[in-house]
Amino acid sequence: MTWEVVKSYMWVALGSALGGMSRFWVSRVVAERVGETFQWGTIVINISGSFVIGLFAALTLPEGRLSLSSRFVTQLCMVGICGGYTTFSSFSLQTLRLVQDKQWLWAGGNIAISVLACLLAVWLGFLLGQIINR
Repeated sequence: MTWEVVKSYMWVALGSALGGMSRFWVSRVVAERVGETFQWGTIVINISGSFVIGLFAALTLPEGRLSLSSRFVTQLCMVGICGGYTTFSSFSLQTLRLVQDKQWLWAGGNIAISVLACLLAVWLGFLLGQIINR
């Protein structure tokens, strides 16, 4: 493994740690302010993470203000911080890119498959956990 690859993993790891800590903090702040009856913390995290990854995606375009450091910003901020904060941001950015490319069927499929398959997967995982708990 080259030093460049090792550095990439280190940037992603650092960003993931920062993103995970941020997620924990934001969800606690939201829960303290509005309560935990509904998952407002998760919604705030998913929306704010999607906003941040969209911002960095635009800034790292070839004509963007961070284009010269796009590799570093992508690894630390987009993959690391946003990935540790919420993977919903990655899903949102990928879907946006499909819509921008007028790939309507793929965008709709990405939304439908992601939501339905993830709901099915979490349900199956939960069922398996209940079986293991017996």
